[in-house]
Amino acid sequence: MAAATILLIEDDREIRQLVGDLLEREDYRVLAAGDGRQANRFVAQSPPDLVVLDLMLPGEDGLSICRRLRAQGNVPILMVTAKGDPVDRVVGLELGADDYLVKPFDPRELLARVRALLRRAAGLPTDPRRRRFLFAGLEIDLDSRRLAVAGGERVALTSAEFDLLACLVERPRRVLTRDQLLDWTRGRTADPFDRTIDVTVSRLRRKLDQAVPGGAELVETVRNGGYLLAAEIGEG
Repeated sequence: MAAATILLIEDDREIRQLVGDLLEREDYRVLAAGDGRQANRFVAQSPPDLVVLDLMLPGEDGLSICRRLRAQGNVPILMVTAKGDPVDRVVGLELGADDYLVKPFDPRELLARVRALLRRAAGLPTDPRRRRFLFAGLEIDLDSRRLAVAGGERVALTSAEFDLLACLVERPRRVLTRDQLLDWTRGRTADPFDRTIDVTVSRLRRKLDQAVPGGAELVETVRNGGYLLAAEIGEG
């Protein structure tokens, strides 16, 4: 199997070198860009399997790059933020980033996040039980990581959105807390101001609503509880 290609967009030369070396030691192919213009050239020549994106960049900032990459497709995006910028983290997630990492970070955590995103994007099976479900006029296949209108058009979801929906589908009409969802989808615990799950739910609702009538209402908010999938689930 060919090594995954990772596009690293980081303007700090020392950090870019250190992270690039770290990823290459793990046998990833690294395309290292110092700004959005250089990143654009890499994307045009060799579309990456994952993007590690710093938000503070010269010229076009990371949020703009994130928006553009998401408009072009569903490549997993791991954004890197400064410690004091919770607003940027939320905006980045709203724009379609799949996960975030706060500077300074442990290299082992970076590698764990990269591996997790690549596994999810590849659709590697994690559960041998039922893998295909029908609900509310939609069909979800957990092995191929595909959501579609039943018998029709595919619904494009990011890795983070698909993982969240998969958790809800496998536990219908059960209230799942934000901490549970964050642990199951990202493999980490939440801090008091972490809005990752809320932002992902908001994005998922918009896409479900575009796919089927009343789609946004399928994911219900339970006050002081979390979220649940309000739909009957059938096997596909």
